[in-house]
Amino acid sequence: MFEDDDSVFAAMRAGARGYLLKGAEQDEIVRAIRAAAAGEAIFGPQIAQRIIAHFAAGAGSVAAAFPSLTDREREVLDLVAAGKGNATIAHDLMISLKTVRNHVSNIFTKLQVSDRSQAIVKAREAGLGGA
Repeated sequence: MFEDDDSVFAAMRAGARGYLLKGAEQDEIVRAIRAAAAGEAIFGPQIAQRIIAHFAAGAGSVAAAFPSLTDREREVLDLVAAGKGNATIAHDLMISLKTVRNHVSNIFTKLQVSDRSQAIVKAREAGLGGA
């Protein structure tokens, strides 16, 4: 599989019991299959180190998932991910509709997405939108 953090954590959120990289040795693959069948979680050495480093650095937080977003943009993204429209977000946050549109536009740019649905997917993968 892919080694980037997004791929690893997306697989874990989807219910993966482990994660090995493409170049894993046959004995490592067999051991991983047996461990997963026994209910264990298993990760290749490189992936395990990345997971440990990720959580040791406090990177499990939403802020770490989107470091380029301001607190207000993160708040708007959370409401977008919860399925709220711009008018409702403006009302809930007591800001103008134009300000919401500006925040949404900035979020799209910073997350490198082209539309609301792509932003929602990224936000939900990071744990937003559950409110």
